[in-house]
Amino acid sequence: MITLILNHEPYDGSDITYNALRLAKSLHKNGEAVNIFLMNDAVDLARGICVKPEIYDFDLHDTIKKLYERGVSVRACGTCNARCGIYKNTPYFSEEISSTMDQLSEWVIQSDKVLTF
Repeated sequence: MITLILNHEPYDGSDITYNALRLAKSLHKNGEAVNIFLMNDAVDLARGICVKPEIYDFDLHDTIKKLYERGVSVRACGTCNARCGIYKNTPYFSEEISSTMDQLSEWVIQSDKVLTF
């Protein structure tokens, strides 16, 4: 099991989030169990209101939602929902997404590898 912890705002002018999602997709495609935990401003990825700016080539929200639908475990910090991101207090695309540090702690303990972006 591999856990990816994302912290960056989805469309911050860098490819950090994009590359993390590309890695998650590739790992999952190669048969790895993948967890993605969103913290800080990365929680905007799990909000349906997060829309791709015109200058970006890739829809990061759509990408994470498709990963979730294909069986990648995606969770977002419940506390960060009210504190972080551009769209503070906006619900996540699924109620199941909201999570806790206890969940992240379990994933970290169970994982073979933990990567942060």
